[in-house]
Amino acid sequence: MSRFLLGSISLWKREVVRFYRQRNRVIGALMPPLFIWFFLGSGFGKSFSAPGMEGAGYLEFFYPGVIALVVLFTSIYSAMSLIEDRRDGYLQGVLVSPMPRSAIIFGKVLGGTSQGFVQGVLLLILAPFIGIEFTLASVALILAIILTLSFGLTAFGIMMAWRTDSVSGFHAIMNFILMPMWLLSGAFFPVGGSAVWLNVVMRLNPLTYGVEALRGAFYAEAGNAVGLATLPAMFVMLGFGAVIFAATVMMANRPVRTS
Repeated sequence: MSRFLLGSISLWKREVVRFYRQRNRVIGALMPPLFIWFFLGSGFGKSFSAPGMEGAGYLEFFYPGVIALVVLFTSIYSAMSLIEDRRDGYLQGVLVSPMPRSAIIFGKVLGGTSQGFVQGVLLLILAPFIGIEFTLASVALILAIILTLSFGLTAFGIMMAWRTDSVSGFHAIMNFILMPMWLLSGAFFPVGGSAVWLNVVMRLNPLTYGVEALRGAFYAEAGNAVGLATLPAMFVMLGFGAVIFAATVMMANRPVRTS
């Protein structure tokens, strides 16, 4: 247990320090989603109407999706540090240490989770400007949702990066997965208003539950109106994160090429 905790905390600290020393990564993770949110939200304006959100513009509807986008890209691409560590030889040293491989995975996932969580929380400062008011209970729920979402997505990124040899290959795989994952998450349009086949696809998408949990926390009635209650959606994300983390640990315990 001491090896597990020491190893996990050490790797977590290394990931966090490395990320926030690279300020271009912080800016790069925040600015593109903000531009997307502002221009698309302003463009659609009041012409968009979602069930349970009558009178609210597209900026309000799109806001939870933008938070999910920031968390998604920050969490997933934090996994690239695993590929860089393999290339630089750091991973080889960690793998031959007495540290259990579950601690390696947990430390890496914890580091990416912290990055995604902080980046997502930073966007909450925009809420008052679009008319969203918080209570202490809603803030606690929103923070829990962002943390849960970030953990599951980071674990997914680590799982994909564990067997990937190059950063360019990881980019190609993740772009193929991430954009459809986000576009079909309910960030752009309500789940309940989509075609039947698309509704099924969106409900199979784990990110859908993260977006709708956030939307339900911001707008309680609207979250139920699109068909997914906040707490059940959050439990789905918890289950997704637990399953992916367990699968990643199992993958890490198998023999892996380190050079």
